[in-house]
Amino acid sequence: MNNFRELVVWQKSISLVVKIYEITRSFPSEEKFNLITQMQRSATSIPSNIAEGAGRNTNVSFKHFLTIAIGSSHELETQIIISKKLGFINDDSNEKLVLELNGIQKMLYALHNSLQ
Repeated sequence: MNNFRELVVWQKSISLVVKIYEITRSFPSEEKFNLITQMQRSATSIPSNIAEGAGRNTNVSFKHFLTIAIGSSHELETQIIISKKLGFINDDSNEKLVLELNGIQKMLYALHNSLQ
């Protein structure tokens, strides 16, 4: 159906995954099986679901996977907020991550709404 590699929202989501992996490296080791894993999984879920949906044969399926990607983006936003409140992410990093994520969310909603 669609070449997901050409979708700007997928490209931006991949970039965000890399940033999440980089930032969670500095989290306390006791968060390895909790917040670190959760953030990495929800971040990775965004471009993964975009790619899976783009590979489906119908817009209905693509929309379904975009809905999952949107849900994962909101899950990640919540985890970023928690990380900030726990002092794992500073104000500047928090603001940049949330702004980038909000941009991706807007793109996901727009792509979702553009499909018939």
